[in-house]
Amino acid sequence: MVVDIEGEQVSDLICFNRSDTKEYLSSGRTIDYAETIFLTTGHPLYSNRSNVMLEIKEDTVGRHDFLLTPCSAEMFRIIYGHEHPHRGCFGNLAAALEPYNIAPDSIPVCFNVFMNVTVDGNSGKIAVLPPKSKANDYTVFEAKMDLIVGLTACSAGMSNNFSFKPIGYKILE
Repeated sequence: MVVDIEGEQVSDLICFNRSDTKEYLSSGRTIDYAETIFLTTGHPLYSNRSNVMLEIKEDTVGRHDFLLTPCSAEMFRIIYGHEHPHRGCFGNLAAALEPYNIAPDSIPVCFNVFMNVTVDGNSGKIAVLPPKSKANDYTVFEAKMDLIVGLTACSAGMSNNFSFKPIGYKILE
C-alpha cells in the first residue's frame, strides 16, 4: 500500500524479480496489454517478460503515470536549468537498489503513483499537472512474485504541486 500522507504528492515505484533482476516492471508491456494509460483498480502490471508482477487491488485516486522516467539530476539541469541539481528520484532509486546489484542503467520507467499527466489528443504533447490525490488517498498493490521494490517521494515541482511532502507505505504479508 502506498499512502499519500498529506495529499498532492507523487511516488515513483519500480520493482524487479527477486530471483532474476533482469526482469523488471515494464510500462510498455503493461500499457500495451491494458490498452490504456489510465491504470487503476484491477489492472495487472507486467514485466518486460510479460509476467504479472503486481496487481492494483484498490485505488482511491485512479490517476497515475506510467509514461515518464524518474526525475534526475540531468532532468533538473536540462529542463529547469539548475546548475547544481539534486539527484532526484532516479538517484534515490539508484542508491537504494545498489545493494541488490541493480545498476542505474537498469532502472526503467517507473510507475508514478498519483502522478497526473495529461496527453493532448491532437499534438501528443504531455503536461504534468498537480496530483489529484488528497491526504490519506492510497493505492494497494498485490505482489504476484517475490520482488525487490524501490519507492521514492518525488521531488520534481509539479509532481507535488511545489510543496515537497512525504509518502508513506505499508508492507502487509
